[in-house]
Amino acid sequence: MENAKKIMKTVTHNLDQAFMMHRDIISKINQMDKIRRKKVTIGIFGKSGDGKSSLLNAVLGKKDLLPSDSYGACTAIVTRVEANLDDANYIAEIELFSKEEWEKELKDLFRVLSDESEDRNDDLFEIAVEKITAVYGADADRKTLEELQKDHTFFDIETFSFSKKIISHSDVSEFTNKVACYIQHSEASHGGWYWPLVKSVTIKTPDCHELLEHIALVDIPGTGDCNTVRDDLWKSNLRECSFVWIVSAINRAIKDKEPWGILKHCIEELGPGGKCKHINFICTKTDEINAPGYMRYFVISAKLPRQLKGKKDQKKMCILHRNNHAKTDVKKRLEQSDIKKIFSTDNDFQVFTVSSTAFFDPELNLEPSETDIPKLQDDLMILNKNIKRELTRDYVNEAKGVLSLIQSVQQDTEKKTNETRDSIHKELKNNLKKALNELDNSFDNIYRVLEQLLSKGVENSKQSCVATTKAEIVLNKDGRRFHKILQALCKNRGDYLSRNRDVYIDLNKALAKNLHECLQEDFKKIFPVSGKTGKSLQEEIDKFSISHSVSAHSRSSMLRHIQKFIKTEETKRKASLNGEIIDIKKDIYLSIQETIKNEMASCYEQAAAMTGIGSMKKRQDMLITTVDKIKHDMFNKAKMEMLKRFNNLKLYIKDKLESGLKGSMELSRSQTSNIKLMDVSRENEQLERLSGQLKRL
Repeated sequence: MENAKKIMKTVTHNLDQAFMMHRDIISKINQMDKIRRKKVTIGIFGKSGDGKSSLLNAVLGKKDLLPSDSYGACTAIVTRVEANLDDANYIAEIELFSKEEWEKELKDLFRVLSDESEDRNDDLFEIAVEKITAVYGADADRKTLEELQKDHTFFDIETFSFSKKIISHSDVSEFTNKVACYIQHSEASHGGWYWPLVKSVTIKTPDCHELLEHIALVDIPGTGDCNTVRDDLWKSNLRECSFVWIVSAINRAIKDKEPWGILKHCIEELGPGGKCKHINFICTKTDEINAPGYMRYFVISAKLPRQLKGKKDQKKMCILHRNNHAKTDVKKRLEQSDIKKIFSTDNDFQVFTVSSTAFFDPELNLEPSETDIPKLQDDLMILNKNIKRELTRDYVNEAKGVLSLIQSVQQDTEKKTNETRDSIHKELKNNLKKALNELDNSFDNIYRVLEQLLSKGVENSKQSCVATTKAEIVLNKDGRRFHKILQALCKNRGDYLSRNRDVYIDLNKALAKNLHECLQEDFKKIFPVSGKTGKSLQEEIDKFSISHSVSAHSRSSMLRHIQKFIKTEETKRKASLNGEIIDIKKDIYLSIQETIKNEMASCYEQAAAMTGIGSMKKRQDMLITTVDKIKHDMFNKAKMEMLKRFNNLKLYIKDKLESGLKGSMELSRSQTSNIKLMDVSRENEQLERLSGQLKRL
C-alpha cells in the first residue's frame, strides 16, 4: 500500500502539469460528475441507560467525549459522530428548529398538557412535561403558554440563535461541557437544557481518520415524539443505515422487549425498504456482575469450576462465561425471528459482549480483547480501508480515462485522422442506441415480473384485509388501555409505537403485508444491497456498454485511447447509479404502504375525532368498514404506484446513461491537434501499475 501511495503521489504531480495544459477537458469532466460519495452510515439503537454513549467513547478511544447516559442523556436527538478531517479541534454542528417551528411545537406541547380527557395519551403527556421543564424550569408545565411567554426564560430563548450553532474546542472536556446542554438533560436540574430545540447534532472528532474518515456513527433516537419533524428525521436516518448496531445491557439482552422490538419494527426499513448490509447486536455492561451469586447458580449446574484463586479471577471467569452464553442465546433467538429474512449469510449478524468501563480501566482484570472493543474498532478500520480503496480505484480509473483522452488528441495530426475520429464517433452513437434498447428490454422483463407478483398480492390482500384489520384493532385488545392506543393510532395516520416499545401497531404495514410478501424474494434479487443474484437490475446495467464493439479502424491507436476514455466514463456512471438505485428502491418498496396510508387518511382523521361513550367501538367499525369498502381501489392503486415508480427509475437510468455518454462522446470528438500537450504515456503506465496493485489489495 505504501508503494502504491508513492506512485500515486508521483502520478498526481505529473498529472497536474499535464492537466494545466488542457484545462478545457478537465473542466468539462468536472461539470459532468458533481455527485459526491456519501459517507457510510452506521445506525446505533438502544435506550438510555444501556451504555450507548460509553460504547461510542470506548470505540473512539475518548473516554469523556459524549456525556454518559446514566445522567439522563436525551434520546430524542439524532447525534452523528464522524472524523474531523480539517484540524485538531472537536466540533459540534447543532441544527436547531427555526423560531416558527419552535413556536408551533410549544403550542402543540401545551395542547397535549391541556388535554384532561380520558382519551389523553400518557406517553405524549410525559414527553411534553419533559421538554417544557427541560427548557423553562421545574414548574413550567403548570403555567399557561401566555404565562410562559411573559417569563424571563422565554425572552432568553427569543434571543437564542436559531438555525445552526457551531461549537469548536481543542480540549475534549471543555468541548463536552459546552455541548452537554444541547444533547443531554438532567432530571435533578430543570431549565437551561436546550435539547428540545435541537433537530440533530453532528460531532466531528480529530485523530480518528483510520476509523471514521469515510464512516459516520449515528445515534438514532426512538419514536413516540410528539414532534412529527423529529419523528420523520428518525425514519429517514434509519433508511440511510448501511450497518446497524443494536445496543442492550447484557443482563436483559434476551428478555428486554426493546432491542427485539426495534428489529421487528424496523425489518422493512432495514431490509427491502432500506440498505442495511449487516447488524451487530452489542451486549453492554458485561463487567457489572454479582460474581458470588452467579457462581452459586452455575456451580450447582456443574458449569463452573468450584475453586478459583481470587475475587478478581472469579469475577473474570463469571464475566467470560456469561459472555459466551449471551452470544449463543442471542444468535439462537435471531434464528427464530423474522429479521433473519433480510440476511444472506450468518456473517451478516454478529454478537459482541462489551465492557466500555473495563476497556479504560485495567484494574477490572479484563484484557482489552476480552472487552470486544478492539474487535469493533477492527471492523471499523477494515470497512474504512475498503471504502478508501474503492475511492482510490475510482480516482485511478478516472485519471486513466482522462489520460486516454489526452493521448487520443496526441494522435490527431492529419485531416485523415479527424475523419477517423468522426467515424468512431458515429459508430459509438449507433452502439449507444442499441445498448439503450437492450437495457429497455431488460427493464420490461423485470416490470412484467413485478406486475405478476403485485397482481397476486392484490388478490390476497383483498381477501384477507378485513380479517387483518380486525386482528390489529379488535381481537384480544385490553379495553381501557387500548382505547387510548387506538385514538393515538388514528391521530398518527395508522401506526402507534409506545415510548418503551412494548406496544407496536401499524395498520398500514399490516394491510401492505400480503403485497410485500408476494414481492419479497424477487425484490431482494432485483435490488440486492450488495453482491450478485443473477437477476439484479445493477447486473443488467453492468452489461451496458457502447465501447467494446467498435469495429471501424480497429488498428487505430486513437480508437484505443477513445475506447479507454468512454469505458472509464461508462464505469463511473454505472457506479454512481448503483448508489442511487439503492436509495430509489427504498421509495419504490415503501410506496405500497405509503399509498395505503394516503387512501386511509380521511378515515383516520374522522376516527380520531370521535369522542364519548362507545367511541372505541365506533372507531373500530369505521376502520373495518372503510377497509372493506375501498379495498379494490386501494390495493390496485398501491400496485400501480409501485409500477409507476419503477418505470420512472427506468427513465431516469436511461436518461443518465444517454446524456452522460453523449457528453463524453462529444468531448472526445471536440478535441483537435491545434492544442499541444505534453507526453503522458509514462503517467499512463504508472496508473496501470497502480490499478493492478489496487486489485491485489
